[in-house]
Amino acid sequence: MDLVLKLKQNKDLSDEEFLHLLNTEQYDDALRIAADEVRRSVYKDEVFLRGLIEFTNYCRNNCYYCGIRGGNANVERYRLSKEEILECCKEGYSLGFRTFVLQGGEDMTYSDEEICEIVRSIKKLYPDAAVTLSIGEREYESYRKYKEAGADRYLLRHETATDSHYRKLHPSELSLEHRKNCLYNLKELGFQVGAGFMVGSPGQTMENIVADFRFLQELKPDMIGIGPFIPHKDTIFKEEPAGSLELTLRILSILRLMFPYVLLPATTALGTIAPNGRELGLKSGANVVMPNLSPKRFREQYALYDHKICTGEEAAECRKCLEVRVQAAGYRIVNDRGDVKR
Repeated sequence: MDLVLKLKQNKDLSDEEFLHLLNTEQYDDALRIAADEVRRSVYKDEVFLRGLIEFTNYCRNNCYYCGIRGGNANVERYRLSKEEILECCKEGYSLGFRTFVLQGGEDMTYSDEEICEIVRSIKKLYPDAAVTLSIGEREYESYRKYKEAGADRYLLRHETATDSHYRKLHPSELSLEHRKNCLYNLKELGFQVGAGFMVGSPGQTMENIVADFRFLQELKPDMIGIGPFIPHKDTIFKEEPAGSLELTLRILSILRLMFPYVLLPATTALGTIAPNGRELGLKSGANVVMPNLSPKRFREQYALYDHKICTGEEAAECRKCLEVRVQAAGYRIVNDRGDVKR
């Protein structure tokens, strides 16, 4: 049986078959067509908006690939107040956003109670909107408080499911085991959970990617965020090549066939390595885009990697531009929370 058809029918392959798919260009067209068929069977032509609010670029960690790592002295740091965050939500809601993603470095200056108060305030003002947190590794009790305050979703990329690869990307005080435990805790607490990894990160092998597939099968996340690795000038990986557009699209299609229900973003990083990267992502099975609602004056400071797009656009500009791009790709943006359909 053809490998793409087998994956579409069974939602799984052997390790050897996955490796063959990952290493072979000849399946790309068939993968893309099959992935689009599957995403349309579940989500039709709908594309969901996530309003990204990058509310702090302080971080206690020193992940080797990240531009806002704590040890980078060249970053101009900022934090948004609750009022500034709510102003971003107000503008976003008026533009049709029904999910707000509060993303930041692991900034422990915000106490659990402050995070909970921000979440409660958003939910009180916009009860029909979903709140997603993406603030890194916390303990079970903190996650429980966020859930009780009304947070709906939590994004925490696992980055790699292979311990030896994890060690190449992170300092010794961070552990893959703890990161995985965080994801399982979030699932247990009832969050819609997002995991994911970088494509082409330094030291990554195709076998590592197959291990990521196996971990995701075990976790069964609601969202999977993948995007190409892009080097940052202030990291030890500044000379490393960026991840490949073609491989990222190939993996997006594979993930759509493995997880028909999953919410799969066409990421900003994809749009950064290719002008039409997000449109190609949508055509390869993605069904989420995440425009930036952060105040324009801070966007350049939230640089996880170099040459990030859309740092100078107003939120309304960005929304309009994306609508045109999404329509040109053959899909339509819908103004709802965009919950996962299992």
